[in-house]
Amino acid sequence: MNTAIVILRLPAVMKRTGLSRSSNYLWISKVHFPAPVSLGARAIGWVESEIDEWIAGRIAQSRKEGTGQQPRQ
Repeated sequence: MNTAIVILRLPAVMKRTGLSRSSNYLWISKVHFPAPVSLGARAIGWVESEIDEWIAGRIAQSRKEGTGQQPRQ
């Protein structure tokens, strides 16, 4: 089975996650968010499946804590 890898650019990542550009990069620096992949000399993108896994993990963590609030960092 061959599944296609989809690369998302920053605007799509921001729309999916609800995070701002600066929050994305802050979370990447703290290793709390998937790192981007280089697409060329001046272009990066994120693997869609990694973003989906991150979102699912945030939902699961939120449900486990039972508060609906963001966990402490």
